[in-house]
Amino acid sequence: MHLAAGRAALFPAPLVLTLGLLMSTPLWIAQVGLYQYLALEIMIWMMFALGFNLLLGFTGLPSFGHGAYFGIGAYAFGLLQHKVWPNLWFDLVGAVLVATVLGALVALFISHKRGIYYALLTIAFGQVFWFIANKWHTVTGGEDGLLNIKRLPVDLGFVSFDLTSNNALFYFCLAVFALVLVGLWRLVHSPLGRVLSAIKQNETRAAFVGYNVWLYKWLAFTLSAGVSGLAGALFAMAQQSAYPNVMSLHNSGFVVMMVLIGGGLVSFWGPVIGAAFFILARDLLGAYTETWLLWYGLIFMAMVLFKPDGIAGIWQGWMEARRRRASQTARQPVAAVPAALVRGGADEAV
Repeated sequence: MHLAAGRAALFPAPLVLTLGLLMSTPLWIAQVGLYQYLALEIMIWMMFALGFNLLLGFTGLPSFGHGAYFGIGAYAFGLLQHKVWPNLWFDLVGAVLVATVLGALVALFISHKRGIYYALLTIAFGQVFWFIANKWHTVTGGEDGLLNIKRLPVDLGFVSFDLTSNNALFYFCLAVFALVLVGLWRLVHSPLGRVLSAIKQNETRAAFVGYNVWLYKWLAFTLSAGVSGLAGALFAMAQQSAYPNVMSLHNSGFVVMMVLIGGGLVSFWGPVIGAAFFILARDLLGAYTETWLLWYGLIFMAMVLFKPDGIAGIWQGWMEARRRRASQTARQPVAAVPAALVRGGADEAV
């Protein structure tokens, strides 16, 4: 049974650890030779990977064009800012709604499929959105992208916070990320999450016991697209631009690699681990060689071949082996005392 089954803590230790570690990065990240923007980028990709894993890891639906919804969120945020109203809340909510609605429309056409046919359709629709972003120059800017996207202030009515610095934007994104993280954690451990898990395990059996499988698959894709769009909108703020390459096949492939190498198929926290691992590998390996992706690809291949459950799976396996050893030790009977020693002790007592 997937982790979606069973009762879950409201704030589990990995959640507190993740948020605490991210919150503390301004205190130590420069001391280890990294930079604050890297932590911001890791967090945004964590959000994207968590949204994607709702589809792949928890519902068992392979989407290989999911970068499209990340890019749609980025473009929608910029276009709403430029064309409609430069207000942070309006543009963020609008970007999420646009990505969610387009994801829902795509899901209408593909939710009756499964397996390779489902995956190929996600690629096809993803390429359609990428092509539009590339060729609709008057709206998207074409290959030049959508530029001059501003980091709008957080207006709370009685007070306003400026987000132009990387530190300020980081803490704003951290607050959004925390809400998404808690929301997704509760969702996958809710009755809805258990139905999605049942569809992953056996779609036919889930339909046989009375669940509308098409509807749940549609809902999973729609929610995943919405979370991906939110991550894309935050990425547009961070980059202050939106480009077609964020919607490309290789960008969609990156999030798949993050989820798989992190262990998203067996753990809710796999995408968090995988996103951090991927971005850090990109920067650390990229500092030594331009062919960093080749070396990361080799690591990914080795992981898939020898440890397909990913980093989280390795941790779970180690913890399970440790529990088994502790359990076996506890069940071992106390060694019997030889009868001769007992008699000898009795004679001495006499």
